[in-house]
Formats: sequence, C-alpha cells, structure tokens
Amino acid sequence: MEMGKKLVPICLLMLLIEVVLVSAAGKNIQEVNIWPMPKYVSNGNKILYLSHDFELRTVGSKYGDQLGILKDGFLRFMGIVTLDHAIDGNFSRLGQSAFLKGINVVIQSPSDELHSEVDESYNLTVPASGKPAYAHIEANSVYGALHGLQTFSQLCGYNIRTRLIEVGMVPWTIFDYPRFSYRGLLIDTSRHYLPMPVIKKVIDSMTYAKLNVLHWHIVDSQSFPLEIPSYPKLWDGAYSAAERYTMADAAEIVRYAQRRGVNVLAEIDVPGHAGSWGVGYPLLFPSADCKEPLDVSNEFTFQVIDGILKDFSKVFKYKFVHLGGDEVDTGCWESTHRVSRWLQTHRMVGKQAYQYFVLRAQKIAISHGYEIINWEETFNSFGDKLDRKTVIHNWLGGGVAEKVTAAGLRCIVSNQENWYLDHIDTTWDRFYMNEPLTNITNPKQQKLVLGGEVCMWGEHIDASDIEQTIWPRAAAAAERLWTSYEKLARNPRQVARRLAHFRCLLNQRGVAAAPLVGPGRTAPEEPGSCYVQ
Repeated sequence: MEMGKKLVPICLLMLLIEVVLVSAAGKNIQEVNIWPMPKYVSNGNKILYLSHDFELRTVGSKYGDQLGILKDGFLRFMGIVTLDHAIDGNFSRLGQSAFLKGINVVIQSPSDELHSEVDESYNLTVPASGKPAYAHIEANSVYGALHGLQTFSQLCGYNIRTRLIEVGMVPWTIFDYPRFSYRGLLIDTSRHYLPMPVIKKVIDSMTYAKLNVLHWHIVDSQSFPLEIPSYPKLWDGAYSAAERYTMADAAEIVRYAQRRGVNVLAEIDVPGHAGSWGVGYPLLFPSADCKEPLDVSNEFTFQVIDGILKDFSKVFKYKFVHLGGDEVDTGCWESTHRVSRWLQTHRMVGKQAYQYFVLRAQKIAISHGYEIINWEETFNSFGDKLDRKTVIHNWLGGGVAEKVTAAGLRCIVSNQENWYLDHIDTTWDRFYMNEPLTNITNPKQQKLVLGGEVCMWGEHIDASDIEQTIWPRAAAAAERLWTSYEKLARNPRQVARRLAHFRCLLNQRGVAAAPLVGPGRTAPEEPGSCYVQ
C-alpha cells in the first residue's frame, strides 16, 4: 500500500526511474545519506551554500499558514542544520552564484487539518545555479512540506573549513511519499512517568525519521497519571503528585505533535491492565483481593469508561482510540462470588464476559466519534463479533496480519519478536527486515494493513534511557514503513553505513541514539569517530 501519488507527472516519473540507477554525478544511490530513502532521487556533484539571509518564500502557495505551522517548521529546519554553530564564514569571498538565497514552498491545500490519511507527499528540488537560486518544495499539504524540509535538512551540513552551511551533490531532484499511512511509536507512561519535555523530545526525534503516530499508552496496572475531569479520583492511582499529567498537559502534547505532523493515539487498556483505576474508585475492583480485570458486573465500570472517553474526545482528536483488550485473565471474575453470580444470571462464562466487555467498550467509543484499535487477542477470541471498523493491533507474533486482512479487518503490525524496543537483544537488522505484508499477496488485503508501530514499553525505561533504547533501531523500522518496497535493501548490510550516518546525525541534533553495533541501548566500544564506529 503506497499513499499519495498526485504530484509528479508520468514523464518525470520515467525520467526519475532512469536517473535513480545512476545519478547525475555517476554516484550509486546507496552513497546518498538520506534516511528514510525517498521514492525517487537524482543528484549532481556541485556544492552550494546557504546564504546568510536564507529565507522562506511561499510564492504560488494556497496555504495561508495562519497557525504558523510552516514558519515554525522552517525555523526548526534552520536550527537542525546550523546545530548552534557560529555561521561566520566569509560570504563575500565566494560570490552570489555559490549561494542558495532561500527555499520556496508551494502547498496546494489551504487546510492545516491533520488526519489519518493526510497527503504526505512532496517534491524537492535544489538547483545548481540561479539568479538568485532557490530550493523548491511542492506538496499537497503542509505536512508533506514538513517532510520535504526534513529531507532537505539531511542534504545540508556545517562545513568547518568555510564555516558555512553547505549543500553538497547539487542539483537534487527528489519525489517522495510514504508506503504506509500509519508509522507509529508507542511510549508507556504508566510503568515509568515521562516528563513533558521528554515526550516532546521524542516527538521531535520521530519527525527526523518521518514517523507520524505517537501511540500514548497512558495508563496501566501500575499507575494512572492522567487527570480525568469526569472522574477526578482516577489519578489517585498515579505514583505521586509530581508524576501526573493534567488534561491541559495532554492537550499541549496533542498540539505540539500536530504542528509537526504527528497524530497522538490515546490508549486505555480494558478490561485488563487496569489495576491502578481502583485506587481512587475501589468499586471498579471485583474484590479487594482481586483487582483485575475491571468488574464486568458493575454498571459503574462502564460509566467510568464513558466518562474517560468523553473527556478524551475533547482533547485527542485523532480518529482512532486504542482500547487495549489484551492479556485478560477472567479467572478473577469466576472466583469472585458476586461476579460469578452475575455471570450465571447472564448465562456467561469468563470468555463470553470478556467478549461482552470489549464489545460494550467499543460501542461507548463509537458513541464518542472514535474508530477502535484493539490488541490481537480480541480478534483471536471473537474476531467475527468485533465492530467491522475495528483495527487489530498485532503483537504476539507473525501471521496475524494475514488472518486479520483475510477476514476483512484492518491491521497494524508490531510483532514483538521484531518491533518491541524493550527487547534489548533484538538488533537493528531485524527491525529493518520485518515486513508487514509477509504472505499477503492480495492487493485488497494489502490495503487493509495500515502500517506498523515500534513499541517502547516502559518497565525498564524512563527519562534516563528512553532515547538510546528507541534510536537507531526505530529508524530501521521507519524506513521499512516509509520507503517503497522496491527501494528497500534485501540485505541489511547494504544500508548499515547509511543508518550509521543517520545515527550520528541524531547525535548531532541532541538525540541520544545508541551505536548500531551490538544490541539495543549499547554503549560505544572504544574511543573513535561516530562515523567509523
């Protein structure tokens, strides 16, 4: 499944397919240091520099930028290409023909709405000359334009000898769009609280690799850090008063992410993984000795879920909400006399009550305007009963996406043996080679795979080590999700040098990405340059 093919004429596509084999400079495309690799790339062998008054222009654009999304994106671009270096080279020595005056961004849509199928395609050209010379981005949406700026930033570098920002290998022609519309990263703020600046920094780093969904696993058995105005005692389940998020905090995360082209997917995992809920409301427990799953026999349980989702709908504007549904042990219901009696009255056993709970929670979410994502156990247990708009989130292993799409449901792939970041022994090459469409050959079924997600579960992760556990392995998955299938390497050794370069780029931008060599979150083996480790 490949998204957004509107910008490039057929004749240009034919030309780009030809030049991608051998660039204008005779360079093999593998030598181009862009991550993730764009759809089509051609380049030359000349050098230009950014002028001292490098500017953003929008001549011909239909996008008014009333919220300043493009302007802020341009300022971030300037920040990550200058890297706080003093740009104090001798501009007059080189002459005007050696400089890019600015970048002109043309956006076809006036809308700044971010949604699950927003067009993220872009064209980027950097000329070798001009009077004056301007780089050029054309995109259908502002979010495609932001991706174009991210790619352009990787063509730029600080030259320590000239003390100027250099753009090498010009002219450039790049046409690009994502293979999958859903390219996610899960963070877990229940097992360990993550401060607001840490979450924002994670969002910033996601944009460098063109990931576009932050799956916020907000609460779990261990803690309930989020304020829920409808039921204010829920966050009594937080670790401490200092380790909480207000609803205004959540709205700020959504706003911050949206301005960078990142959707925020909120999750409440029900009926299991909810032991922290009863700290403030003990009636949610089946009994004092039996705290999970949530009490299926109590109407108050579903009132609370309704209140949470009502409050969510005011802040989390992504069309999906994640309702969990995994690892539900119904033995607690069956061993609690009061709940067991309710089961008998309703002629249910534990498995049937699990289905009843999940389906009722789905109806509540739908009433608040959401489409639902559930973990795969719901499909494995009663897939034919789920709402037909349900997205199944695969995590247990391979082969699930094939079954889900054959049943006509949508799927997100996060199979734990390859895409769980907390599995430290899973090396980057396995992240890279994990193919979401394995054994799915029917084009209609392929379209039902929305994409994939790498999961940063928080049992052993907090603010001290989250970045080096995410990166660079998440970047390996990001290329799998962004880059067209025919451009992906068949052997990960073919992209190791380019990914290592991207890891160094992350370090330069202040992201604590670990070395490629060894398992996740490894340390440098010895003194040496980042580029030769």
